[in-house]
Amino acid sequence: MSTAVPGRAAELPGEDSGLPGERGGAAVAAVEPSRPVLPRGLGRTAGRIAALTVCQAALMIGLGLLITGPARTLWPLTAEDGVNESFVRLRTGTLNTLSSVVSEAGNTLTVIAVTLVSCLCLILVPRLPRWRQASFLALAVALQSLVFLVITVAVDRHRPDVHRLDGSLPTSSYTSGHTGAATALYGGLAVLALSRLRGPWRAVVGCLLCALPLLVAVARLYRGMHHPTDVVGGLLNGSLSLLIVGRALLMDGRVTARPAVPAPAHVPTPAARRPERTPGHTAVILNPSVTGRADREALRRVLEHHGHHAPVFTETTAEDPGGGQTAGAVRDGAALVVVCGGDGTVRAAADALAGSDVPLALVPCGTGNLLARNLGLPLAPADALDAALRGTPHRVDLGHIEGDDLAPTHFAAMSGAGLDAAMVQRANAHDRTKALLGWPAYAIAVLQVLRTPRTALSVRLDGTTVLRRTARMVLVGNIGTVQGGLTLLPNAEPDDGRLDLLILDPRGIGGWLAAVRTLLRPGATASPPRSALAPADGERQDDAGDEGGTPVEFRTFRRAEITFDAPQPRELDGDPVTAGRRLTAEVRPGALTMLLPARER
Repeated sequence: MSTAVPGRAAELPGEDSGLPGERGGAAVAAVEPSRPVLPRGLGRTAGRIAALTVCQAALMIGLGLLITGPARTLWPLTAEDGVNESFVRLRTGTLNTLSSVVSEAGNTLTVIAVTLVSCLCLILVPRLPRWRQASFLALAVALQSLVFLVITVAVDRHRPDVHRLDGSLPTSSYTSGHTGAATALYGGLAVLALSRLRGPWRAVVGCLLCALPLLVAVARLYRGMHHPTDVVGGLLNGSLSLLIVGRALLMDGRVTARPAVPAPAHVPTPAARRPERTPGHTAVILNPSVTGRADREALRRVLEHHGHHAPVFTETTAEDPGGGQTAGAVRDGAALVVVCGGDGTVRAAADALAGSDVPLALVPCGTGNLLARNLGLPLAPADALDAALRGTPHRVDLGHIEGDDLAPTHFAAMSGAGLDAAMVQRANAHDRTKALLGWPAYAIAVLQVLRTPRTALSVRLDGTTVLRRTARMVLVGNIGTVQGGLTLLPNAEPDDGRLDLLILDPRGIGGWLAAVRTLLRPGATASPPRSALAPADGERQDDAGDEGGTPVEFRTFRRAEITFDAPQPRELDGDPVTAGRRLTAEVRPGALTMLLPARER
């Protein structure tokens, strides 16, 4: 007899539209399928955009009047002339030419031409996002320009008193029109690229597009056309236009819902019609919010190509992110569990599979996908599944963790408290932003929580002497590399029978710079690879004394008992959990069996 499991089992779950905030055929019912561009509520949306744009203009004008008025004698405004003069001293013929080319990227004619071509491509090229995204881009650029013109009329600011490489324009120096237009245009294109592209090119294209407005800003400073606060104002003006229009057109369900055939009313499936679960079947546990119909069809084809016929697809739910579905699949005799989702879904499934011999095939579909990155799996779902099925079973470690108000569980990637957990909470509080931007949403979130206060704590590793520390962040990891290729734990390996500890405690600007330098060049402080040196339990991997005091401290252990003097935000594999004062982490060597391609050591 089949055992009921949480979640919805189906051969082909409803189609995922692929847009943030939408799931399957249940796109917002209020949208008329025959009206893809003018949904109901358009007038209200237009009014909201207009009202926020007025607020944007008022804010920018207020800042301009402050800069040219009461604050003009305050630092750093008094240092702006020195910045402009420094750029003049850097001038060379080659840099003059290069800055001219970069500056043209924000020129009015260039911006109009690129916007027009981009919108035409979005509308006319088959299979692209079409009208809604084209409207987002065009409206963001247009509103930025409108606000810019209002600002230049209201705020009269002279251009820098240096030799200018371009002719003096009739508009005020505040704000930089080139910079604002470049921010609205290329930032908008970056948003569209990050929301639609897949694979490694996604991050590359997004970063290049985001860098263009910054390069334009530097070029305008180099050419003597603006004060530093003018280009900062341009960046802010363009960003606000993107935020206002993006929230209205890309994140508002009344406007962004894709036309869809109304989903049939839900009818409970009789037991006789449920997909047959036979011993030895393949179970696919998937997070429906990040796995669309096209992804599921592609995964089905890969499975069938490798001889896994009639796989049973089961969706996770908000109440059960994967643990119950995985446990049910194992009880039903599954010979392979394929997990499609982010690190949180993988953690829940790994917790259910811990200690069993049923292998897990990982299909990364989330935002961070830290475990997949560290295991060398492709990040495209179908490619990752194909690579796993071509591989062999490998035993990998899991971390076992518990604490006050935290039930014992496992994690596969990392667990943290302090700054790291605060960042996760901030990013997860804006799910649509995370869905739209991907992992860069975490970079934005960390900037918002950098002022997380330090706390005192006690650490006991493998039963040795208790160490007293202060820290802004404590990270326990089974793997070491996070998004963007940043290595936080240089010696962490998922199959070495140990966990690694990072204590981050920078103080002041100098401490932060030292911490960044250490983390960007981990080889400077990390011990030799474990193949050459097997540290004793609890052995440290830096040169500080037992009193701590370094911005970055690495240690390795099998069991750690961490007690904070004050409750701290905490996270498990990218999911926030309840705040608390205690964490006890212990390695479970080889607890999880995974199908993995051969790894180069």
